[in-house]
Amino acid sequence: MLNKKYLIPATIAVAAAATIFVIQSNPPESKRGGPRASANIVVETKTLQPEPYQVQVNSFGVVKPRTQSSLVSQASGQILSISQNFREGGFFKKGEVLVRLDDRDYQAEVKIAKAGLLQAEQQLLEEEARASQAATDWQRLSNGRQASALVLRKPQLAAAQAQLLSAQAKLEKAELALERTQVVAPFDGRILDKKADVGQVISNNGQLATIYATDYVEIRLPINNKDLQLVELPEQGKQRVAEVNFASDLIGEQAWQGQLVRTEGAIDDSSKQLYVVAQIDQPFVYSNGQMPLKIGQYLTANIQGKNFDSALVIPTSAIYQGTYVYVVKKGKLLRKDVQTLWQNTNDAIISHGLEAGEDLVLTPLGQVSSGTPVSIAGEPKKPNKERNAREQQS
Repeated sequence: MLNKKYLIPATIAVAAAATIFVIQSNPPESKRGGPRASANIVVETKTLQPEPYQVQVNSFGVVKPRTQSSLVSQASGQILSISQNFREGGFFKKGEVLVRLDDRDYQAEVKIAKAGLLQAEQQLLEEEARASQAATDWQRLSNGRQASALVLRKPQLAAAQAQLLSAQAKLEKAELALERTQVVAPFDGRILDKKADVGQVISNNGQLATIYATDYVEIRLPINNKDLQLVELPEQGKQRVAEVNFASDLIGEQAWQGQLVRTEGAIDDSSKQLYVVAQIDQPFVYSNGQMPLKIGQYLTANIQGKNFDSALVIPTSAIYQGTYVYVVKKGKLLRKDVQTLWQNTNDAIISHGLEAGEDLVLTPLGQVSSGTPVSIAGEPKKPNKERNAREQQS
């Protein structure tokens, strides 16, 4: 019997030799398939065609009254009564008496002035009679000599006439002061801030309220320098007026229609932009659910700009980093640099980089290399063999 010391190594050697023989007798074979199909991305596209387009330039501004001023008293005295419209937010008409002052002192001044006028009229009549008598006496006693002005009492007559004019002016001034005890509205407007009330004693030039006109309001709108060429600026000699659509969500979604009325005469120092002024007529009328505007209200504005008869318009979302887009050409992506003439959050007008008939990619892609195979959504897919052959030919 063999010793176990020799049996175990011999068994291992035999097994190893058998394993090597089996492996050498049955070498592994690699199975190679056909060409691997290329990865394919499905994208939505838009075939570019020139189309008419109306540019809408975005801006913003704050509602301001076209006229705002301080209502002051031109007389002094105690306030006896006020109009029912003399309240914050109250509307008034031009010529309406808003405040009445105690006018007794002024009535007395008018009476004194009238008395002075009557006295001056009497003195003038007396002086005219003296002058007439002096002329008659001189003709009777002069023996044909020329009479002097003093003899004919011409200086005295002129002085009496001057006294009459002075008395008339004093009466007019007293009547004007009496009239000013009634504070009258200078225009159709509204009370912004009331500063006086019944019983208060007001001095001359005392402030009664802050008022503003209500026929229309103005909104100062900045225009980006690159958009100036696209807006019909209201300059002297231009007949066309650009329309402006205003919106606000202060009290629900509200909209107003206005128009540009003038261009400011200088570039704003702080923003380095040109400002235009728009006007909204009848801004405080409540009609068909349209809420009145408020002074100081913030509005967004869409200014009617240039009207293009033929423009290449694409979605702004299709532009990457503001400089390039993707198009599909022969089943592959092609990156193209573009230049925009104008754009907003939705649309962009392309000035260079794209041509009519190209298929613009609308699907968000991120960073994708040019040459990546793609298929257009909605088009039937080609069989793999046919697609691979077409790709190899291209």
